[in-house]
Amino acid sequence: MTDLKVLKGIGEKTASYYGRLGINTVEDAVYYYPRDYIRYEPPCSGTQLKCDVTVAFEAVVAAHPLVRKVKRLSITSAKLSVDGILVTATWFNMPYLSKSLTRGKSFVFRGRLSAEGDHYHIEQPQIFKEEAYREMLGHINPVYSLTKGLSNQAMTKTVKNAFDCLGDTVESEVYDMHFPKDEKTLERARTKLVFEEFLIFMLRLKLLRKDEQFAKNDFNIIESAQCERIIERLPYRLTDAQSRVWSEIKQDLCSNRSMHRLIQGDVGSGKTVLAILSAIMVAVNKHQCAIMAPTEILAAQHYESIKKIIRDSDLDINVVLLTGSMTEASKKNVRALIEDGSADIIIGTHALFYEKVIYSDLALVITDEQHRFGVGQRSRLSSKNPQNDAHVLVMSATPIPRTLALIMYGDLDISVIDEVPSHKLPIKNAVVNESFRQKAYEFMEKEIRAHHQVYVICPLIEASEGLDVRNVTDTAKMLSERCAGDIRVGMLHGRMKASDKQKIMDEFANGCIDILVSTTVVEVGVNVPNATVMMIEDADRFGLAALHQLRGRIGRGIAQSYCIFMSQSSNPNTMKRLEILKRSNDGFKIAQEDLKQRGPGELFGFRQSGDIRFKLGDIYTDSALLSKASEEADRILRDDPDLLRTENKRYRSALEAADLFSVSASL
Repeated sequence: MTDLKVLKGIGEKTASYYGRLGINTVEDAVYYYPRDYIRYEPPCSGTQLKCDVTVAFEAVVAAHPLVRKVKRLSITSAKLSVDGILVTATWFNMPYLSKSLTRGKSFVFRGRLSAEGDHYHIEQPQIFKEEAYREMLGHINPVYSLTKGLSNQAMTKTVKNAFDCLGDTVESEVYDMHFPKDEKTLERARTKLVFEEFLIFMLRLKLLRKDEQFAKNDFNIIESAQCERIIERLPYRLTDAQSRVWSEIKQDLCSNRSMHRLIQGDVGSGKTVLAILSAIMVAVNKHQCAIMAPTEILAAQHYESIKKIIRDSDLDINVVLLTGSMTEASKKNVRALIEDGSADIIIGTHALFYEKVIYSDLALVITDEQHRFGVGQRSRLSSKNPQNDAHVLVMSATPIPRTLALIMYGDLDISVIDEVPSHKLPIKNAVVNESFRQKAYEFMEKEIRAHHQVYVICPLIEASEGLDVRNVTDTAKMLSERCAGDIRVGMLHGRMKASDKQKIMDEFANGCIDILVSTTVVEVGVNVPNATVMMIEDADRFGLAALHQLRGRIGRGIAQSYCIFMSQSSNPNTMKRLEILKRSNDGFKIAQEDLKQRGPGELFGFRQSGDIRFKLGDIYTDSALLSKASEEADRILRDDPDLLRTENKRYRSALEAADLFSVSASL
């Protein structure tokens, strides 16, 4: 690996910015793929102007720009003339524009127009000199995920320099993913790279399944009367689907073959209670259970929930929490309890499978939201018991159609919870455009006055060059300034420290924050029953499955809940897709419709959040490639089980090198 600082213009400070994005080497830079692309279209005339779509137009600055201050916000506004048609433009925190936007000068402006009375309005448009814009016509330009201190222009330059540094050692398709000469080149490059990504994943999955088919144990677990008493005391009855899956889990735990089972259930279907029952059944039989959650927030919630059930049931079971953000002294103390067998149920994040964690008698591993973990990580945790292969129970609320689930979870037996508890009120949904925004804010305030809470979800953490998309930072600031002083606004995103994220979520859960503006970091398992409204900005930028996952954060209490899908798009196909969410709260139906409707034109949009994480691949859009990769993996392993042939050695090397997939012991 080559240190990023060998590239021209990158010193310690700039390298630290790239480090925030996981780019520490030259190789990291070339494999940091664009999140989107900009196609620069010819400027339109005044009669061709359209609202709610990104347009470019040549305009004359009709009057000297005005700069005013609103609290801490600087607002620059200018009047533009497009063939005599008035467009007002607004920029935030860019007062220097008043010097360059001279009256009478002509520029090309690019952004999303909206109607405002008898004229058009545009916020934060890009500004180009006419000759500079003409040079970009016909080009496909990459747009990268950025962090504070880096511009898209700087990122593009760094990636180009990285390719120059590595020369011919990088596949041509990787270069074409960044700088394609046309749409066909882009599609061809992506198809090849996605197939390779899927193929390596499928090889690892099939090797793991081969190992696990012969896993035996002698835990001698028997059914527990304590678990049945807990079920009887629940404030609701288990659904038929929950009862069926619970029977399957008990049968697995009581057998001498190690369980490898996936519980696939829609948001709110009641997977967590089955995980808790499984953990208690193992603990009552004097063995240990580890429950691994994808975030510290969710791990802490599981910890409190299980402790309450055990306390209410008067059971002699010790539950401990182990996360990366704990002090070293606290972690050391918990690890000692795990090693000497004093800890029966251990809840945590990735810290559970660190080498320092030694289990006394680990019999069951439960992973929440399987798509957040690599199969190798799960394998390392289940092998923490050197005498016996631990049982593995995986939970996922990602509504993957069964045909895809059989491929993606080929190493697991699958149980499906296809019912939602009858005591839950269905969420009411609305798909709206910008004209509804004022009413949406008024409705949110009404719910807050009724002592409820609100989520606002944005695709980005902060403004990104070239993308007209809502972001957490600006939205939180705007809502704070807009709302009355007694409405409290909080902000949450993935770049915050774990302790800061936990503090914000605790404040929201305890009712100290009324509106939580967040990225999709809240999508997994966060439980705030008092939250009754979610507004998802730029909903068309997410896949339907991801939107459904996000929606699952509300409707968790007894009050009626509402989800507002806000979209700036005027594309009828996009709106048709979002209408599916308005009509249905069934995640499996939504996933099937998503699979049918997402066409080639949406291949290169934002990466879908909430799905199994690949750099490029999308299990919905690329389902045909996934199926093909599965078949090819079968063929390769049939002909060359140890991947020793010359043509397969690169796959062996990739499996050995990848952090996500540990290599089977047979290799």
